[in-house]
Amino acid sequence: MSIRIATFNAENLFRRPVVFGIEDDTKRDTVLDAFRKLVEILEKDAYTDDDKAKIIEILLAHSVDVSQEISTQTILVNEPKGMAKLLKGEGRNIQVRADVNGRPDWVGWAELVRGDLSLAALQNTAKVIAEVNADILITVEVEDRLTLHRFNQQVLHGQIGAPAYPFNMLIDGNDIRGIDVGILSRHPITSIRSHIFDKENPQDIFGIFSRDCPEFEIDVDGEPLWLLGNHFKSKRGGGGAEKRRLQGKRVAKIYQEALGRSDRVVVAGDLNDTPDSEAVTFLRDAGLRDAMTHDSYQGPKGTHGPCTADEKIDYVMFSPELFGKVTKVRVETRGIAESAVRFDSVHGPKDQASDHAALFADLEL
Repeated sequence: MSIRIATFNAENLFRRPVVFGIEDDTKRDTVLDAFRKLVEILEKDAYTDDDKAKIIEILLAHSVDVSQEISTQTILVNEPKGMAKLLKGEGRNIQVRADVNGRPDWVGWAELVRGDLSLAALQNTAKVIAEVNADILITVEVEDRLTLHRFNQQVLHGQIGAPAYPFNMLIDGNDIRGIDVGILSRHPITSIRSHIFDKENPQDIFGIFSRDCPEFEIDVDGEPLWLLGNHFKSKRGGGGAEKRRLQGKRVAKIYQEALGRSDRVVVAGDLNDTPDSEAVTFLRDAGLRDAMTHDSYQGPKGTHGPCTADEKIDYVMFSPELFGKVTKVRVETRGIAESAVRFDSVHGPKDQASDHAALFADLEL
């Protein structure tokens, strides 16, 4: 039987942090750096006076609670009603409450402000998925399972007219921005394993995976196929290369363990690094084969933005058993605004499907 397996970083389906819409790299990175710093401070058991001053400085520069002329309006502190609060005052007059001296003294969290994507962007995302027409699709940067379900039913099927996928799954991961790794499948999903709690050392505060490395067991004509979905640490922010190295090393081990259950194993997703990187080398050394190295592949060398070789960051990688059954590999780039050939409905970054191509491979099982 013929089967098509794909991956696509959709950059969210309905709502996306507005900071990612800032086209100026320096301004966008300033907000993301401030957000990371704010989260780091807020999680401290005890706040110094300097910590409290820094909290207010960040919120004055980036909070939706401050007038627009002095704020990027990209970050907010979510304080559930009826709970112990972090802040008092409004607008320019916000302060950390006097009786808040650390994480145990208040209830809430920082988050990035989200904005709605345009209908054109939603439809172009669905158009990419419809054109790829995969039997099994790893979806990267998806808000949650119900969002994936609604997009599948209301946009992919309802707006575009493509058949809806009968099976979808997503486990919320570690990313505080709420961007996760999910799956759409025409074959039954029979079991799931999550790795959100995997750590390099038991005493580590944070897990290895920025999102997760979910293992999906798929029943393909009565035989199991294991698909490991991934979204490695971004190149933005500090420590990215080391974090991706740890993630690649751990995925290689998870892959080898999966081979003990079946010789049909796939690793797919946005690895945020090039084939010569240490992170991807771990996977290649474990025996995985990159679909884009198959003799049948015809297309650009990369998968992101202009899709040049240094923008090769999305992967579908096969165990030797499956790689030997690959018949065709392609990328779908027409949803990218930078692509030389685009859908007629893609006019620029605001309505593009994503700045990632969808990568897919056909196999004869």
